[in-house]
Amino acid sequence: MSAMTSGQANHARRLPAVEERSAGGVVIDVHEGVARIAVIARRNRAGRVEWCLPKGHIEAGETLTETAEREVAEETGIVGRVLAELGTIDYWFATSDRRVHKFVHHYLLEATGGELTIENDPDHEAIDVAWFPLVEVHLQLTFPNERRIAQVAWERLAGTA
Repeated sequence: MSAMTSGQANHARRLPAVEERSAGGVVIDVHEGVARIAVIARRNRAGRVEWCLPKGHIEAGETLTETAEREVAEETGIVGRVLAELGTIDYWFATSDRRVHKFVHHYLLEATGGELTIENDPDHEAIDVAWFPLVEVHLQLTFPNERRIAQVAWERLAGTA
């Protein structure tokens, strides 16, 4: 038997890669002349609170826009209607048995009803939900790529994009 080189050993330990897709978005409501966005808080694996855009996995038979509307409603309590696509974020993460290349499709939604609540979140991932003025939400969102999506939403609404 021959010994494996370090390159072969690394390859042997390399986890299989899979692709996952989710959808969610920026749900906008205009309150007293100010555009505001519903944002959720959840705890990361280390237990830290992260404020982020609502999003989740696509269910069988759903389109991306249907997923975005459902996930926003489940995680924020706000019923929304998709108006436009805002962009896709992709990133990698690892679990104990695989590497995941995640794609999250974000949409601009107009709030059409509902009330802020995390009680409808079937996964109980959201620990809080709040409205933030769209022009200030970048101060609350944890992830730079989600701040960029919120900026695109603002530009769309302002007519500059």
